[in-house]
Amino acid sequence: MNNLSDSRDCAFKAFITNLGKYNEGELVGEWVKFPITNDEMQEAFKRIGIGRRYEEWFITDYECPEPGIYDTLGEYESLSELNYLAGQMLDLDENEEFWQAVLELGEYTDSVQDLINLTENMDCFDYFPGVTDDSDLGYYWIEESGCYDTTAMGVLSNYIDYESFGRDIRLNEIGQFTDNGYVRLNKSSFVEIYDGNIENIPEEYRIQSPNVYTRAIPVKAEVNKDVAR
Repeated sequence: MNNLSDSRDCAFKAFITNLGKYNEGELVGEWVKFPITNDEMQEAFKRIGIGRRYEEWFITDYECPEPGIYDTLGEYESLSELNYLAGQMLDLDENEEFWQAVLELGEYTDSVQDLINLTENMDCFDYFPGVTDDSDLGYYWIEESGCYDTTAMGVLSNYIDYESFGRDIRLNEIGQFTDNGYVRLNKSSFVEIYDGNIENIPEEYRIQSPNVYTRAIPVKAEVNKDVAR
């Protein structure tokens, strides 16, 4: 399968901004690709003036191919968690269309922690590429799934209402049609591999902050995200 890492060199980008400069009326920041090494992140901090006079930073904007990821990420995310998520996304065995469909379903997408766990629980979802409406779904189950023997029905099979049958299935299992196919939760158990403790993130993804804080500093003023584009 073609996974995410086959088509791009990063999972997403974040615009890391010098908070002190921002409060002084100057936008000083840099687009950073994730995943990133700790050494590369420290160099980026230096380039935007973080580490000496200025110690605080926040995230002004993101560039994400998937809207489901962009809508979840905030201004104060842990860089280590973002890095971990990005690494997990690039390591997905499933194809990009499957991943996008799962994000559109909207289960386990409320936080970065949720998204990290989601990448390790793709077997909790069934994906049917090319099935984009109730009629397609009904036709799949009746004609292609092998669950029904339409030959035994004779000419009666010509009167099957695929759309109504598909709609009943979708409503019963709370599935979701996407641009590329149909996705649903199955009965597999969702396992939490990451508990939200930064210390439990693999060492290769941890980013050392140049200050005493483990997360970005909350900004009281409303940030105009368009300014970073």
